[in-house]
Amino acid sequence: MDLRHGYDSDALLRFGNGIEEKQHLTSSSRNSRLASRFVTHFSIPLPGLRRPITIPLPIPPPLWTFIVIKLGRKRASWLVWIVLFTFGWLLVRGIVKWENRPKWTDSILGEETTLVYGREDLRRIWQWEIDSGHYPSIRPIPHEIRMAVQPFNPAVPPLKYQRSSPQAQRTSAALHLGPSTIGVGSRREYLNVTAQAPNLAYPPRVPPGSVADLDLLYEQCAFDTGKYVRDCLEVLRVGAGLDNGRHARRGNTEHWNYIFQEAPMSTREPPPQRKPLSIKQQKMIKQGGSDAGLSTRDVLEAPLTNFTNPIPPKPHADLRTACDPNYPRIFHMFWAGPFNDKPYTAMLSFLFTQNLGLHLDKPESKVCRPQFWMWINPGPAAAIPNPNAVSDMFRDLSNNPWASPFLHPRFKDVIQFKMWNTTEQLDAIPELKDEWRAWKDDMFNSGGTKFKVAADKEEKKPEPKSQSGSVLGSHPANATASAQDPEPTADEIVNRLGSSSSDSYDRLTVVLSDMVRFVLCHRYGGIYLDADTVLLRDWEELWGWKGAFAYRWSWHQDYNTAVLKLNKRSALGTFLFRTAFRKQFDFHPMTISQYTRHAFLDNLLIRLPDALFDSAWLNQEGYQREKPPFPFFTNFTHFFAPPQADAAPPLMLGYDGFFRGAYSYHYHNNWWVAFDDARNFPDLGLQFKKGEVRARMRLKVEAAAEAELAKKLGPNYKKAGKDTKRPAPSKIPDATAEDLRQFELEDDDVQYDSRDLSWSAVVKRTFEAYIRGERPNMYGEWLKW
Repeated sequence: MDLRHGYDSDALLRFGNGIEEKQHLTSSSRNSRLASRFVTHFSIPLPGLRRPITIPLPIPPPLWTFIVIKLGRKRASWLVWIVLFTFGWLLVRGIVKWENRPKWTDSILGEETTLVYGREDLRRIWQWEIDSGHYPSIRPIPHEIRMAVQPFNPAVPPLKYQRSSPQAQRTSAALHLGPSTIGVGSRREYLNVTAQAPNLAYPPRVPPGSVADLDLLYEQCAFDTGKYVRDCLEVLRVGAGLDNGRHARRGNTEHWNYIFQEAPMSTREPPPQRKPLSIKQQKMIKQGGSDAGLSTRDVLEAPLTNFTNPIPPKPHADLRTACDPNYPRIFHMFWAGPFNDKPYTAMLSFLFTQNLGLHLDKPESKVCRPQFWMWINPGPAAAIPNPNAVSDMFRDLSNNPWASPFLHPRFKDVIQFKMWNTTEQLDAIPELKDEWRAWKDDMFNSGGTKFKVAADKEEKKPEPKSQSGSVLGSHPANATASAQDPEPTADEIVNRLGSSSSDSYDRLTVVLSDMVRFVLCHRYGGIYLDADTVLLRDWEELWGWKGAFAYRWSWHQDYNTAVLKLNKRSALGTFLFRTAFRKQFDFHPMTISQYTRHAFLDNLLIRLPDALFDSAWLNQEGYQREKPPFPFFTNFTHFFAPPQADAAPPLMLGYDGFFRGAYSYHYHNNWWVAFDDARNFPDLGLQFKKGEVRARMRLKVEAAAEAELAKKLGPNYKKAGKDTKRPAPSKIPDATAEDLRQFELEDDDVQYDSRDLSWSAVVKRTFEAYIRGERPNMYGEWLKW
């Protein structure tokens, strides 16, 4: 075969013998004859060419001969061209319709649309968030937004400096990929976080101003890409240096470094010159106002034209102060009912893990210290606080042994108690202030389940106001529902304050909290945490991520907003509030998922893998049990009471063995279960001894009442005792000298303690030991008073 000329110089060399050559020629002739039976060749003369071009068309020759005989050659040729033109026109029209179709994911099918904005407004939201630096991701913009021109993104470095993250681009929100943004931000320097002398025995804190690459974490941790929570926790540990001195030798793990710092703005390259618009881009701009392909509600919201001017964020290196005022570092938490061990432990975890400078006489000027704002709802969810509610709240907190330690002057710069007032808060939200009162009787809506909080009829005499306030209507705010009623009445649900058991769940407070988190983050900025959350490590790099996020609802493609980061006064927040308002104040996490999914805004509120904040959830629902993380929980109650066969690790491994690498742990309610059965009181040392004694005396009174109840019921105690109402002690007596001696004996003799400790008890006692000054925090820092 002569390869220089592209033909066979000796065809015989291609075959072993003449029979093979004959078979080849016979096969070729047969294929040619077969093709000629179904194809007619047409010659078309073109100007400038000496020979006409030949075009095969799928018309059988007998059919063409028949048409020519009936119509004549000229008419038959015209008919062919008309048919071809019609077919081409229909093909183009079909392609256009296909491009404009509603491209829903499987999870959208069958859902009632929630979209109340047109495509032009959705583009405005995307553009505002990108220009504000709230999109530090390389994920593409969904095709449905029809962003004709790629926007410049000040939160992403230029393409040549980006680390590829192909898995992050294949999210459920980007099934139909659109254009990526053009990075014009600072370069990223990924850090190898390791301990430095002299503090080599403990994990290091990441440098101030660090940022977590959430695209990379998604790639390493996402359930829908087949990643295991156990493997994700290793990446989280290694990338943050949490396995300091304990990590076994592995291969190169530099690609697990997910924490970076941004270079100063002075090192940025000038934005690239835009290329001339293509025909497709010009067409998209021309048709930009079309909502074709979007499934919207019958009545749309007014156009979004009142956004503030976007303010691009500055790298930490360019800030004049340690904190960026546009991105306040505030942890929000909401609580209703008597303050107990649940918010107490959450606040201790904040002191134990976050970079607060409590180990120094004077905090470092380069460190932005986060704050913890505990929002107290003084009455039932539907109550309006009375004028003295704030002073009443602080009086109650100072008298509560679980709350009073956090009023100590040492914590005044990092912990604040604030009173929640629904009326005041909603009036401060521009998107709601003029209209929310029209829905005040129906604003308790959770996933379509509505709780009516209407005023009583006029003929009914008004109830007297309680100390906390009056309900929206005239229900008494201090009324409490019995924990023993299996079928609570509407009034009992409305007036319930706190959850004392699984049968007396405070549903309205839970529904209210779904809205509270969005109100607080939209008004003040920061991160909202559910009260059943324990922080497990420093969140410095999560604060550095300027975008919004929540995390995944187990295996579902929905949000869980137990952790929610939302930027202050953002376009995304405006969209969520107006959409929720049109859905009658439904802020349930799964409904929020519908809002963003129907509007193709999922990527603006990133759905992080639950391994980061809720590492036991998949196991609890039956997933990944063949390769679970540690500890292995098949039920959320195992945090408080592990099976006896698995009860050794908490004491053996301690706090360091509890989901090491995760940012937090969410234990999903269980408000009525004590963190530490054996020591169910605040154990914070001599400075807070008075509150500890008061709490122990309360336990003594309750134990005596329980013994009296057991004596009264006799053999029926186990059956009926659980369903019998326990009234709160009317008075707690002062401790006698004998009481104090007994408490001291219980502290010194291990026989009074539980033989095995639960994970919850170990976590609580670890935090308390830090406050007592008996151990440093997880980063080797000793609390200074």
